[in-house]
Amino acid sequence: MSTPAKGNPASYFPAIEKKYGRPIQEWIDLVDASPLTKHMELVAWLKTEHGLGHGHANALVAHTLAGRK
Repeated sequence: MSTPAKGNPASYFPAIEKKYGRPIQEWIDLVDASPLTKHMELVAWLKTEHGLGHGHANALVAHTLAGRK
């Protein structure tokens, strides 16, 4: 498997899984299930409700929203 390029949201995924102990798909499913739709609202929600750091929350939201297009 190739390593995602730095700066790519997916490049954060191994660290997110290691730090928070949940697979990335669970995080993506949480973001998809949220009634929130705006990028920064979702980032703030992941930070406050789930304890993610800003960079990790931002990467998950960016990746998830990009997949919706």
